[in-house]
Amino acid sequence: MEAADEEKAGNGRNGHAEGPAAERGGGGRLRGCRGFLRRNALVLLTVSGVVAGVALGAAVRGAALGPAQVVYLAFPGELLLRMLRMVILPLVVCSLVSGAASLDTRSLGRLGGIALAYFLGTTLLASGLAVALGFIVRPGAGATALNAPGLGLPSTVPTSKETVDSFLDLVRNLFPANLVAAAFRTYATEYKMLPRNTTSGNVTWEKIPVGTEIEGMNILGLVLFALVLGVALKKLGQEGEDLIRFFNSFNEATMVLVSWIMWYVPIGIMFLVGSKIVEMEDIVLLVTSLGKYIFASILGHFIHGGIILPLIYFASTRQNPYRFLLGLITPLATAFATSSSSATLPSMIKCIEENNGVDKRISRFILPIGATVNMDGAAIFQCMAAVFIAQLNNIDLNPGQIFTILVTATASSVGAAGVPAGGVLTIAIILEAIGLPTNDLSLILAVDWIVDRTTTVVNVEGDALGAGILNYLNEKEKKDKEQELKEVNVEAVANSKSEGETSPLVTHKNQVSNTTSTADPESKESVL
Repeated sequence: MEAADEEKAGNGRNGHAEGPAAERGGGGRLRGCRGFLRRNALVLLTVSGVVAGVALGAAVRGAALGPAQVVYLAFPGELLLRMLRMVILPLVVCSLVSGAASLDTRSLGRLGGIALAYFLGTTLLASGLAVALGFIVRPGAGATALNAPGLGLPSTVPTSKETVDSFLDLVRNLFPANLVAAAFRTYATEYKMLPRNTTSGNVTWEKIPVGTEIEGMNILGLVLFALVLGVALKKLGQEGEDLIRFFNSFNEATMVLVSWIMWYVPIGIMFLVGSKIVEMEDIVLLVTSLGKYIFASILGHFIHGGIILPLIYFASTRQNPYRFLLGLITPLATAFATSSSSATLPSMIKCIEENNGVDKRISRFILPIGATVNMDGAAIFQCMAAVFIAQLNNIDLNPGQIFTILVTATASSVGAAGVPAGGVLTIAIILEAIGLPTNDLSLILAVDWIVDRTTTVVNVEGDALGAGILNYLNEKEKKDKEQELKEVNVEAVANSKSEGETSPLVTHKNQVSNTTSTADPESKESVL
């Protein structure tokens, strides 16, 4: 009986001891779950917004909304785009000025050189991948029912420019004549037809290039000016510190605005995606007619963004690239929904600094430049479109034309506008360069709303991984310098100790000094 009572008492004590432990374990798991949801709330809400947008578009398509109702449906998404574009100008200018001023000239040149090599190398790889996939998949060979009314082909096609004029416009936009106008206007060449009388009496028409200003921010000119201004303020030293602090404060305040806008992103994304699905007249007919082109373009984006760019990041840093990309789900989803690299820039800067720990000086220096000049996804899209139109017209591309496509796509992607459908305008440059007809660009415009989303995702992914690589190289250089400094200090201390202990000259001097200190002046003379 006593043994039984003791056993019951023991069991009671154990039960009382295990109860609070179990409660603490359950509470810990609950707190961990709450912490995870709190940390990743924006990511979960953004992904949910994309899924909800697809469901909303599929549900509303059966309601047969008119054009006015579709505009009203897209209104919340339009607000998101307007808010993101509102902060682009102060964010780009202030971040580049403060970033260039915070780096010394040597670091600025080294990082700029590495970034330029990375941007050009990845864009060339993307162009080569697109041309190779175009010859393997042959998207133009299976395009059928191209004139069907259900495709929703646009009636107007962008007017093509001469290749020389396109590159001259690129250089002109680097040096805007008016900085205030550059915030909302861009230089572009148009053509005027003038009659010319010949000696035989016949009238010929000559195309004369004329410079005009079109709507759109001249981001290239603003980027170059901000970089040069930051370097100039750094050179001023003490006199430029007040202005540098102003731009730093302006930049931090802009980032606070961005953090507030980010909480509206899930709602805006839902209505953007839903309205785009409702706008399309016949998705099934579009996919069956141009399905191989859509498949080849998205496959190129998947290979470049999912394999090639992560491999470059891993080879440079020996770190997991997919863990790095996991912290960028929100800006990647924003890129997919808005189809705008410029509109994604604010959320990209915020997430890459907070989630991935990239140095502010690196992110705010590289990302605005990358959003302007690094267009890997656009290069794939443009090269695939050129091969598609060539195959559609039964034209075999020779090696010279392929080389022209690669070089022209790499160069023209630098000047591609970071806005929806910005890459379509640059396809005309490639087609003119290799002598292909531009009247088939309407087919590209018909599917641009699908392909442009994955294009933008690859564009911003390339910028982010480039910033991660530069951040790793910068930190590695810092550690190497610190290690060298420590080794120099340790070596200096060791040398001083060894000399004091083992050098016969030092010992002799000490002995001499000791003897002379106790001797009279005459003995000092004799010792000397």
